[in-house]
Amino acid sequence: MPKNPQHLYNKRNQILKQERDDLIKKRQAKNLNHAYTRILDLVDNDSFAEIDQNIIHQCQNFDMNQKIIYGDGVITGFAKINERDIYLFSHDAVFLGGALGTAFAKKVCKVMELANQNGCPLIGLNESSGARIQEGVSSLAGYADIFYKNVKLSGVVPQISLILGPCAGGAVYSPALTDFVIMVNKQSYMFITGPDVVKSVTGETVSFEELGGALMHNQDSGVAHLIANSDEEAFNLCQTLLSYLPSNNLELPPFIEVGDEAIPESSNLLDEMIPNDPSKSYNMIEVIKAIVDFEELFEISGFFAPNIITAFARIGGNTVGIVANQPNYLAGVLDINASVKGARFIRFCDAFNIPILTFVDVPGYLPGTNQEKNGIIRHGAKLLYAYCEASVAKLTVITRKAYGGAFDVMGSKNVGADFNIAWPNAEIAVMGASGAVNILYRKELSNCKDPAILKDELIENYQNCFSNPYVAAEQGFVDTVILPSSTRNLLINLLKINQNKRIPLPNRKHGNIPL
Repeated sequence: MPKNPQHLYNKRNQILKQERDDLIKKRQAKNLNHAYTRILDLVDNDSFAEIDQNIIHQCQNFDMNQKIIYGDGVITGFAKINERDIYLFSHDAVFLGGALGTAFAKKVCKVMELANQNGCPLIGLNESSGARIQEGVSSLAGYADIFYKNVKLSGVVPQISLILGPCAGGAVYSPALTDFVIMVNKQSYMFITGPDVVKSVTGETVSFEELGGALMHNQDSGVAHLIANSDEEAFNLCQTLLSYLPSNNLELPPFIEVGDEAIPESSNLLDEMIPNDPSKSYNMIEVIKAIVDFEELFEISGFFAPNIITAFARIGGNTVGIVANQPNYLAGVLDINASVKGARFIRFCDAFNIPILTFVDVPGYLPGTNQEKNGIIRHGAKLLYAYCEASVAKLTVITRKAYGGAFDVMGSKNVGADFNIAWPNAEIAVMGASGAVNILYRKELSNCKDPAILKDELIENYQNCFSNPYVAAEQGFVDTVILPSSTRNLLINLLKINQNKRIPLPNRKHGNIPL
């Protein structure tokens, strides 16, 4: 007599549950979360549905006495985060170090394609030693399939990578192709090869933290964009980041209805925040917080190239991507890293219909042999290209200095900005008044009995004739000059009137950004 049809179903589920419980215990013994636990901690309660949980590995020359783990080292599926649909995968580092094999890659590629088809964000929880040696070249091919999907999804749905443990080899390239990388300090690492291989090949002795730690990648390389101190904090960062983003490139970013309670408490101090002395610094983040809803600013790549700020915020409930010079660091000058950081953020915002709000206080590009040798012209052009290319609403606020080519680059009217605002202390010119006077009146100053008095007079004349915002406004390069305290209300109106902006794009495959 045949067994009950549910017999095999019950037996398989019992095996799966026992395997997963054993793996979770192994991770808990090391004070680490298991791949499945991580998913449940990230997503809404009772929302996770697993895909392909019965798949097994295809290892060759593998010790078959070792227990076969159903799911092949990765858990995949779909869920909700704050009631929004997402697809995700989570590496199981207990099984062969989370190394990728053929079945593993097929599972990941499947959820990537489903995310693409259904217009849902893709989230990867990464902890992998790279390609699985036991499956040979097929594991390398599996990585190539994933890389191809990453590029296919780029600009279509948001892709977020959480690095929750060591990742090496091919396991670092897929996260690098995604939009945002979140790392956990003292727990997660990213490198092409580990410290032991580095020492054997180059003779260099280096620690895990120095080679690929979270702080290094957030501060020095720019590979990572956010840093957390635990899995839980990383999940919170991911959830907050998603709250600013649309689910795909055909949607507008989330709008939150707000009232007067969203007006920043510091907004009444805004008129006094910018020093009258152009040589004095100030914190641009404090200025921005005095304008955005609830003083909330979600900064991206805050440790990398801090002379430029990239962040998400809301103004009147509208999501905006903010790019701003930071006078507190290198006077807000543009250099190689700042240009690359700003360009990548702008291109993401443009791909996902997020308006770009630029705050300008920039003395120019950073000069010097080091910058020139490392390609400031090529890298600086990336920021220029990104602004010119972006077709979303672009609003610019000139808070103080806007000098030289940096004025052009930072959201000027001539690179497609829709509305440019200047504050009364704004200085818009080829260069600062003092430097200009030194060049233009070199002979007069050298032949004068009292050059200090003459220079002050010439500087005042230069400011009246060239560098004040009204001169730029008279020529149409600035739309209006307003008090800082009036900025928030104007921006809310501008975001509303520009929300349906459409620009016909040229018939081409793609442009050729200087890489």
